[in-house]
Amino acid sequence: MRLALLALLAATPAAAAPCGGDFGTFVAAMQAEAVAVGVPADKAAEFFSGARIDDKVLKADRSQGVFRKTFLDFSQSLISKQRLATAKAKSQELDAIFSRAQAEYGVSRGILLAFWAFETDFGQVQGDYNTRNALLTLAHDCRRPELFQPQVLAAAQLHALDEFDLDTTGAWAGEIGMVQMLPKDILERGVDGDGDGLILLKTSPSDAILSGARMLQHHGWRAGEPWLAEVTLPESFDWALTGLDTERPTEAWAALGVQPRNGPLAPGLSASILLPQGRKGPAFLAYPNYRVLFEWNKSFVYVTTAAYFGTRIAGAAPYAAGDPDPALDPDQMVALQERLAALGHDVGKIDGILGAGTRAAVQKEQLRLGLPADGWPTRDLLDAL
Repeated sequence: MRLALLALLAATPAAAAPCGGDFGTFVAAMQAEAVAVGVPADKAAEFFSGARIDDKVLKADRSQGVFRKTFLDFSQSLISKQRLATAKAKSQELDAIFSRAQAEYGVSRGILLAFWAFETDFGQVQGDYNTRNALLTLAHDCRRPELFQPQVLAAAQLHALDEFDLDTTGAWAGEIGMVQMLPKDILERGVDGDGDGLILLKTSPSDAILSGARMLQHHGWRAGEPWLAEVTLPESFDWALTGLDTERPTEAWAALGVQPRNGPLAPGLSASILLPQGRKGPAFLAYPNYRVLFEWNKSFVYVTTAAYFGTRIAGAAPYAAGDPDPALDPDQMVALQERLAALGHDVGKIDGILGAGTRAAVQKEQLRLGLPADGWPTRDLLDAL
């Protein structure tokens, strides 16, 4: 039945239900779409019955303040000796499963353990939002309906497969299970790791770990390659070469004085120099696999912290924190984004979060103004603008 539903989903694109407006009318439209993509009518009626808007979900969607933290603050709040010890214990306990993830999907256990740790503290904290209501709330909201309406349909299909209960709970954005995957990813790339005939990411570590590995492979994870490595840079380094927009072979970086702190640079691979908090903070070489992690989470600080923790689990030493220039406070970041936007830079939403667009704009303005072009916004840059 799973294959039949997937085939029908691929062959029968559903027409988007209008967002906003009367919620009951919207739910009825979504129910009709679910039937159109192969959900049996009785199962669809069961899935949508009693659905309601969850105002807590909307509040959470509009207040993601955790991503305003710096990399050092965020990583030090999430990574502890206890969490590292637990990750290593889980690696031993489930060695066969992690070995299978490596063999079948090419994904290293370090990165899988890092996401398992950060997403749910190894399955202990999976979220208490009703997933069906969360997905319908976000699908009805007009901010990102194109993202969440397909997730509602996927959840309805999982329900038809007896893999999604109506009281299923998870994160506010609809992610489910130990590694927090959205329903469409579970439907299309879920793995029955324990062989019980069901894919249950909330209760089966085998299902969760292998499903996460398959999802990363689908998004382009390259087997046997690193994802992040800490490096040191010479004082004379051209800071304008840093950032994810510039890629060079590791041999070219070595010729410019880039030196690894843990083991050798990976030969034959292209990479970017990543400075999460500018030239005075930690420096990393970001390989192609690092970019794949943004398919799991869009936050730069989250992905970089998870990637770094993955290297720690794999045996890397703690980073050299350095002494970065102080971060701008939220009001200053908003003011900076407004000034950058006024100069014609695309910084995305003006939200006080240092995202990829803001970093790129900061670096361009630093270069124009003759400041060290390391992509880290400082008070000097704000004053200069």
